[in-house]
Amino acid sequence: MSFSLDKVGLVHPNGHRALQGVSFAARAGDRVAVIGPSGAGKTTLLRVLGAALRPGEGAVQLLGEAPWRLAAPALRRLRSRIGTVHQSPPIAPRLRVVTAVLSGRLGQWSAMRALASLLRPSDLAGAHEVLARLSLEDRLFDRCDRLSGGQLQRVGIARVLYQRPALLLADEPVSALDPTLADATLQQLVAQSESTGATLVASLHAVDLALRWFPRIVGMRDGQVVFDEPVGNVTESMLTALYASEGGLPMQARERPLDIASGALAPDAVNTIERPDCL
Repeated sequence: MSFSLDKVGLVHPNGHRALQGVSFAARAGDRVAVIGPSGAGKTTLLRVLGAALRPGEGAVQLLGEAPWRLAAPALRRLRSRIGTVHQSPPIAPRLRVVTAVLSGRLGQWSAMRALASLLRPSDLAGAHEVLARLSLEDRLFDRCDRLSGGQLQRVGIARVLYQRPALLLADEPVSALDPTLADATLQQLVAQSESTGATLVASLHAVDLALRWFPRIVGMRDGQVVFDEPVGNVTESMLTALYASEGGLPMQARERPLDIASGALAPDAVNTIERPDCL
């Protein structure tokens, strides 16, 4: 088992209940998309799975460990096996792209190697390889403050690809990308999961992308899991009800017709994935 949540609840300091009674589990190598309206609890769920938030209720198991029973050094080691793609990557503006990518393994390196890599990047070939997968190889030595928002988001993804975590969490990982780049980038996250056996959990606002790339869909609303189904079982009525508070399906889902029965984009709506140009 990669992770399991059992009746997890969490209330933020401002009194807002972000999660209530959430039970959710996945095996190694599973790929799960978490969808739902804004404020549904998707980001909070990913932060619990990343051992960044401690819930006030329920039980959490991550990669065979109960994180909140671990001593600080063991908890740091556990977190080093979990990679998170943030919607807005927490990358220092003056950092060079190569250094930002290599920082993905700082938790796995000795303090001496980590410090040395900040001064002289220790694995140029490895950083170049993951950046090339995202069409950013020509940005290897650029400063991060010279990148567009979409490029910076892909640098954050490259950092997690380089990390090679056992549990890969992605919070709206393609929100700053155009449709072609979004498809190509999700393809790389899926390829990473398939090649390494990592569990991939992504929160996505674009329902069409969730149905296209993920065999399992979890729908959340008001901090609760509304449904947890194989993609082929997800119906248009389920999606419409999930997003009822936002007036129905998000615009991304309306722009391209969905073949709900097969859990994929309708054939005439699928764009061929080509090597995209950089933003």
